[in-house]
Formats: sequence, structure tokens, C-alpha cells
Amino acid sequence: MLSDLKIINPLELQNWDELILQHPDYSFFHTSAWAKVLMETYNYRPHYLMVEEDGVLKAALPLMEVNSWLTGNRAVSLPFSDYCVPLVTEGVNFNQLFDEMIKFCKEEKLKYLELRGWEEFLNKDVSSTHLLSHYLNLERKEDELFSTFRKGTKSSIKKSQREGVTVKIDNSLTSVEDFYKMNCVTRKKHGLPPQPLVFFKNLYKYIISKDLGFISLGQYKGKSVAGAIYLKFGKKMLYKYSASYPDYLYLNANNLVMWESLKYCIEKGFKELCFGITEPRNEGLRRYKLGWGTAEEVLNTYRYNITTNNFVSVKTKTAGLHNIFFNKAPLPALKIFGSLLYRHFG
Repeated sequence: MLSDLKIINPLELQNWDELILQHPDYSFFHTSAWAKVLMETYNYRPHYLMVEEDGVLKAALPLMEVNSWLTGNRAVSLPFSDYCVPLVTEGVNFNQLFDEMIKFCKEEKLKYLELRGWEEFLNKDVSSTHLLSHYLNLERKEDELFSTFRKGTKSSIKKSQREGVTVKIDNSLTSVEDFYKMNCVTRKKHGLPPQPLVFFKNLYKYIISKDLGFISLGQYKGKSVAGAIYLKFGKKMLYKYSASYPDYLYLNANNLVMWESLKYCIEKGFKELCFGITEPRNEGLRRYKLGWGTAEEVLNTYRYNITTNNFVSVKTKTAGLHNIFFNKAPLPALKIFGSLLYRHFG
């Protein structure tokens, strides 16, 4: 079977998205549109391992090459993606595929291989970073779904409605720009630089304008005060980015944004919504996601050292002294930091 193995650029295959839809574990992160955004924004190089037989996808292992003087040259599956599981069908030897990945990394003189969400295929004893993911079954009526929410979640939705918050679901560039402004403020609050503006422009150009995503904006007295970006592929929806202005948090607009978006997803026939990843120490975010009646799963990130041929520990860099620095830095400076540094941490 591995005699049919190819290393491809998904943008060069017209039927790539149709091929990955053949596998039940497909996700938005496998799509050619997401690959295009990452490549054009951060100049990453795609190296997707694929096995195809008579028009049927037998295996797909997406990789992108991240070249960085700051964080090291490595292959990642995939940068800035919550997860990207291997799409492997019965009869394909995963261990052989993994060996081919290592061989490729050595040929390219890469230092590491980083894998996100591969716990089904890897030894349980190897080093990893423990994360959480949350999924919501959307194959229910609105009232049935609402009944599964925690009391606090229901109360927040109703309060937001009483306060006069409305929700606009849109796919315009203006709404993306509205969200970007909120996102910059939210990232500063959390002590992190925002994604570069060009990322959101490419997100609009290749995804949202192509009806592969939408923006939900919570509005109060004509002003956008909270918002979220959702990405979609097949029958699966992904809650990827959210932001809000701190001065309006008392309105609970984020909860109403989520509820109206869930109703929209049900109306359009989507089967599930992924709430993305959460670090276990972020108990507040975890409670928020569980409040919607989600199912919680363990998700791991793995790092393989190409030189020493073994898995090594992974340390996240989302919390530390840098948060204090970025929180105090002026917003224009944060935008510059994001533009210069973001690509190194994919």
C-alpha cells in the first residue's frame, strides 16, 4: 500500500476536499482553504502525506514546515490548528506512515515533528501536553438543546436578551474588521499579541467569503460588543475565535452570540459543533464550554525529536512573564509584535 504514498500540496489537487470528506474524522483543519490561509499568511510550506487508490483516500497526514530562527525548524500537523488527526483507513499500516514522516523530516533537516490530536495512533506512554476539547451534538431541536444547558448559561442568555443585545450573523469584510478590533483588545487583556491583520484578511478572502465560515456579532445600541468566528466543512462546525469589549461584559453578549449561532447551525443542518481546545488550568473557560452541555474529550500535543529519535516533553508558552509585558504594552506595539512574531509559534 505504501508504494502509493505521495507527498503533495493540497492546493494542487482539485479534488482534495472531496477526498478528505470520505473519511469520518475529517475536520476543517484538513481543508485546502485552511492550508491556503496558513501558507499565504505565514509562508509555511505544505507537505501532506497521502495514499490514494482508485480515487479513494486511504491515508492523509497533513504536515507544514515551519522555519524559524526563534523556535526551531520543524514539521507541524498543523500550525495554529487545535487538532489535525491522521485520516487512516483500515488496511493501512500507520507505523509505516510514521516512519515515512520521520524520514522526510530528516531529509529536510528539521529538528522536531509536532502532532496535535494523534492519541489514537500513538503509544499512551509517550510524552505529550494534555489538553481538553469539547463537542456538542446539534442533531436536536432548539428547545431540546436549550434544556441541556446549565442554569447559569440559560440565565446569561435571557439576561442578554433583556438588556437589548441583538446578534448579526454575517460573512462581510466589514464584520471581519469589527471582529479584528475586538480581538486586538481581547488579546491585550489576556497579555498576548493579536494575530496579524493579514491573517484575518486571508481568513475572509479564502474562507468566509467562500461560505466556509461566518461571523456572529453581538450588538448593543448599534455597536458590536462581542463576536465569534465559526468555520465549517461538511456537516461539522468549529467555534474558532471569540472576542469582546471588557466594558460590556455585564451584558453577557458572548452567551447570546453562541446561542444564536447554535440555532443557525441547527437550521442549516450541521451535526456537531467543536468548541476548540482548552488548557486544563483554564477552569473558567472549561466551565463555560461545559455549560452548553458539551461532551469533554482529552486531546494531546506531541513533539518528536528527529535527532534523538524519541518523543520529548512539550511546554506551552501561553502563560508567563510575557503576559504582564504584553498586557502593559500599547495596542499599536502589540500589533507590530504580532506581525513580527506570530509565525514563529505555529
